[in-house]
Amino acid sequence: MNAFNEAIIAEAIDYLVANYDQQPDLSHMAERAGYEVTHFQKMFKDYVGISPKRLVQFMNMRHARQLMLNGSSTQEAALFSGLSSTGRLYDLFVSCEAVTPGEVKQKGEGLTVTYGFHPTPLGEVMVCVTPRGVCYLGFLMDEARDIPIAKMQHHLPNAAFIANDDGVRDAVDQILRIWAGRGDEKEKLKLDLHGTNMQIQVWQALLKIPTGVTKTYQEIGVEIGKPKAARAIGNAVGANPISLLIPCHRVIRGTGIIDNYGWGSPRKKLLLGLESEYLAHRV
Repeated sequence: MNAFNEAIIAEAIDYLVANYDQQPDLSHMAERAGYEVTHFQKMFKDYVGISPKRLVQFMNMRHARQLMLNGSSTQEAALFSGLSSTGRLYDLFVSCEAVTPGEVKQKGEGLTVTYGFHPTPLGEVMVCVTPRGVCYLGFLMDEARDIPIAKMQHHLPNAAFIANDDGVRDAVDQILRIWAGRGDEKEKLKLDLHGTNMQIQVWQALLKIPTGVTKTYQEIGVEIGKPKAARAIGNAVGANPISLLIPCHRVIRGTGIIDNYGWGSPRKKLLLGLESEYLAHRV
């Protein structure tokens, strides 16, 4: 698929995420994209892996909740097939470089950040890199770029920002390979993490959550040796600067409710649904 068609499909995904509650049908989506219905359906499925209708189903709370309730069996099947144990853990494919406490306080002072936008099977993403590595990843919200840009600037308010889509293309490609389970341990992606010691601990724990699995804040607390720090852990999860790659979308409440995601609960349902769908077809 050429870059133009990739951008068309990524825009369609962002539209579905923003308007899923209106249940847009295939004809409407094809007309927006400027394609005949059958051609658009095929192009969408070739790029995303599922149909637009199936994607909208993932936006539905009842369907997303059912995916979570079935998570244990999905995880078990994946483990037996060797898909979600060591071969699917993101921490094997990244190298985390945490800044010093002093640098955290500087909030990017003296740092140059290059950022760019690219279409993906998850919609358009914004990726930011420094000389040390990837420091931020965000999604469009309400189909607008200004929200992830504002969040990026809030994360590192004193940094200098340079817009350059081509400058982050290699990082985007590597991130997508890792997300798809095709990471390379010999060529790890460097992450430039700006966070407190507590935040770094939590983010590293998130990297160990296998694809197709969800964990609660309490479970993360147990893993890092702070079982009573659920509130602090929740704040650290919410402060995660590198969404998708550090999979904070795989953390849910103990009640099973899927919300509290910085890029919107529909996007979270999309990510969890796609991961479960892809995993089921690989088993």
